[in-house]
Amino acid sequence: MQLEKIETFVVANPPPRHGGRYFIFLRLTTACGISGVGEIYNATFGPSLCATMAVDVFERHFAGSDPHHIERLWRRTYGAGFTQRPDVTVMGVLSGLEMACWDIIGKAADKPVYELLGGKVHERLRTYTYLYPPEGDVYPDPETANVYNDPFLAADVAVQMVERGFTAVKFDPAGPYTIYDGHQPRLEDLERSEQFCKIIREAVGTRADLLFGTHGQFTVSGAKRMARRLEKYDPLWFEEPTTPENPSDMAEIARSTTIPVATGERLCSKHEFARVLETGAASILQMDLGRVGGLLEAKKIAGMAETRQAQIAPHLYCGPVVAAANIQIATCSPNFLILESIGTFDGPYMSPVSKRFDWQNGYIIPPQEPGLGVTLNDAFIAENPYTGPELHLDMAYEPVVP
Repeated sequence: MQLEKIETFVVANPPPRHGGRYFIFLRLTTACGISGVGEIYNATFGPSLCATMAVDVFERHFAGSDPHHIERLWRRTYGAGFTQRPDVTVMGVLSGLEMACWDIIGKAADKPVYELLGGKVHERLRTYTYLYPPEGDVYPDPETANVYNDPFLAADVAVQMVERGFTAVKFDPAGPYTIYDGHQPRLEDLERSEQFCKIIREAVGTRADLLFGTHGQFTVSGAKRMARRLEKYDPLWFEEPTTPENPSDMAEIARSTTIPVATGERLCSKHEFARVLETGAASILQMDLGRVGGLLEAKKIAGMAETRQAQIAPHLYCGPVVAAANIQIATCSPNFLILESIGTFDGPYMSPVSKRFDWQNGYIIPPQEPGLGVTLNDAFIAENPYTGPELHLDMAYEPVVP
């Protein structure tokens, strides 16, 4: 079996755009006609450039190779150009290619990927969702009341999600995040964050865990101040309280609070996650399968986490192919905690693929289909190219002023 062909697709995510502005998919095909799909989670450069990078990496390192040789292909790419370090762009491209190889391998074996990575451990996978606006765009006018700034509106949506079956909800009321972080939380940010936890906890009681999301906004001392305000509401986690460069800073926060710290969406490779574990920076690892280096790398990270009593909660703010890969790694990992879901995995978000996930009353049922269990919806993809100038995600460009 030899890899012969690559196709790339930059797809606009239709409104309400939960999961980002666009998705970068690829499809690999072998000389014997088996195809596999992957997804690149890369917001560093424009998506068309990232797709071109995938073609370059495929032609240099993957073309003509047996897709079963994951370790060899991974190391060729990781070490290309005398690098051998976690480069977020390289790792995103490598993740998509590696993912597609596993899809091919599973189809050739007529097995879901999780059966080839240790086998099914979990019969169902607990999920959570962000509290998205009930209707309309994911980027509402910040000057109007919405689920991101009004705790009562957020609590209403939280109750709706619990009634649909979710046993955990995530929200991020902690204020802006900028290219100049970390900063001290403003008093209004502290008050709003506490009110969110208080009012949502009162609304859902013990029916759901609260997942407090941030995006690395704070200094160490600022994150400690925030955590003290939230502890009485017993969140399941405090997500990425400081920027990801220095895990020893995050470890100081983890030692100072009773709230478990979660991190990992911006990290690449087992080496960066090893430093998180060694320093005690987090006990919940949120690797993103479209960025971390693919499925086998994620499985290695999950294994390392087991040795430190840490759990995994795969991150998802990209498309449904990464979601499918997250499901595979969660199914075969003993220390799986919870899976990020984009709502209930229905509606416009799932349009780029031809199959829906089996989401039942708050849980994903692992698929039985071979490979990743999804195929691309070529007709939808052809009709919805992304042509905008924006990156997948943006940070504010001005410092936070108290």
